[in-house]
Amino acid sequence: MIESDLLLAARLADAAGAAIRPFFRKPFAMEAKADLSPVTEADRAAEAAMRTILATERPDDGVIGEEYGPDRPDAERVWVLDPIDGTRSFVAGRPIFGTLVALLNQTKPVLGMIDQPITGERWMGAVGRPSVLNGAPIRTRPCDGIAQAHLATTGPGYFTPQSWIAFERIRATARDTLWGGDCYNYGLLAAGHLDLVIEDGLKLYDFAALVPIVEGAGGVMLDWAGQPLDMQSDGRVIAAGDARLIDTTVAALA
Repeated sequence: MIESDLLLAARLADAAGAAIRPFFRKPFAMEAKADLSPVTEADRAAEAAMRTILATERPDDGVIGEEYGPDRPDAERVWVLDPIDGTRSFVAGRPIFGTLVALLNQTKPVLGMIDQPITGERWMGAVGRPSVLNGAPIRTRPCDGIAQAHLATTGPGYFTPQSWIAFERIRATARDTLWGGDCYNYGLLAAGHLDLVIEDGLKLYDFAALVPIVEGAGGVMLDWAGQPLDMQSDGRVIAAGDARLIDTTVAALA
């Protein structure tokens, strides 16, 4: 069934992109959510378009979305949607946001997609398959130590004071640090352009789609304790292009 799920994920992305593009670098309604993060009418239109398709094509599956919440989240199969991951970049007209689509099976990510609807880049990953970018296989690059690693994170404001201190231990020894990027960083890592992404404060819809993509490209995604990511994970995430980075990173973050 994974083949039909991949085709469906692509259709979901197509629908979301069609809803998003008319608003890009154009006037649109925007407001702040309870956590002060922005939400736009493009976010809501994109998620609504995806949910309409799922309600018809996968009525027995659960859905968890950033904008419209959970529907049957205890189902064996659950689609996880983030219509615009990186809304601040979208608002600023920067095409480094993405639509995220994930499929969980028994709480674990088994399929993931990052779609950038402006540049036309689409990363896809599924358990047991090589990850692809616009249909072409991709691989992470070798990096045998943090001192050689190009590190990325979305921003310091997502860390707690304690987790920021831990992150700074990594940043102090990394070769370079890239700020900003949200889901786009994980696509770059999977394609061999970054080595390490470390974040705190992520929600399920922020990371679920990324796991199959990174792992299908030869990388590793775990939480800060070195455990696999699933529906119960606390939002502290490590993505490494080379598994040799994991032990040192986990130890430095502990």
